[in-house]
Amino acid sequence: MGKIALLFPGQGAQSVGMGKVLVEEFAPAKEIFERANSTLGYDLARICFEDPDENLDSTVISQPAIFTLSIAALELLKTKEPEIVEQCEAVAGLSLGEYTALVFAGVFGFEDGLRLVQKRGQAMQDASDATPSGMVSIIGKELSEVETICSENRGNGVLQVANILCPGNIVVSGTNDACERIGELSAAGKFHAVPLAVAGAFHTPIMTPAVEVLAQALSETKMNPPRIPVISNVDAEPHNDPEEIRQILVKQILSPVLWETSMRKLLEQGFDTFYEIGPGRVLRGLLKRIDRKIKCNGVIDA
Repeated sequence: MGKIALLFPGQGAQSVGMGKVLVEEFAPAKEIFERANSTLGYDLARICFEDPDENLDSTVISQPAIFTLSIAALELLKTKEPEIVEQCEAVAGLSLGEYTALVFAGVFGFEDGLRLVQKRGQAMQDASDATPSGMVSIIGKELSEVETICSENRGNGVLQVANILCPGNIVVSGTNDACERIGELSAAGKFHAVPLAVAGAFHTPIMTPAVEVLAQALSETKMNPPRIPVISNVDAEPHNDPEEIRQILVKQILSPVLWETSMRKLLEQGFDTFYEIGPGRVLRGLLKRIDRKIKCNGVIDA
């Protein structure tokens, strides 16, 4: 077995029905969702499995949902292939997924992490409501080209790089009018762009109203030094000091996610076997675009 890293997905990986089979067939996953329901004060499992009120895509719900299902998937991996978990030498998570990675690394426990994610999701939703905004994925362009597109089309609003995911896939965040201009250019054939189903312009200063809420929640959460490296979205580096981790997590909601850089850093360090722990297949697809030879396995199908 090669050098192993675990990867945890972020917002956007959710889908109605996710986790249903896992919870029905694997008792520890059912227990994780029961603990989540108790912590959150509502039936998260029912929303994930049925989404009766069509709330799953909201930031307030999707972040706790993905976090909880990722922890449940981790329990499955611990049971089915404990040697993978034992031999894992580093972890990384995409935006929200960084919180799941920190749980795995022992920085804080599941309930504390879930409470943080709940407050983070609410604060980001509130910031989005205050400034109508969104995110758009620009396909097939280099970073310098995307930065030029942003500078030429932000007008009096905000439009900037938010996620550097893999070669040819860079996400920009901005105010609605700026995002609409990107959509118009895409429709005119200037480049290919795909609007994302998110509430607002994450990873930009539009999220500034969320900073105080998140910083307060983090200051009230007991943290331990990580037992293995957790690669930060902000600078693609691991951090050991809990106070530094708090600062990084606050900065993360305002700063671009350096996912491609993070993955290349792990590859340079000799990591050659990856596992995507959580719903969806997004991270497997991104890694394949970064290095086609690298193995990335999924733990659950949905």
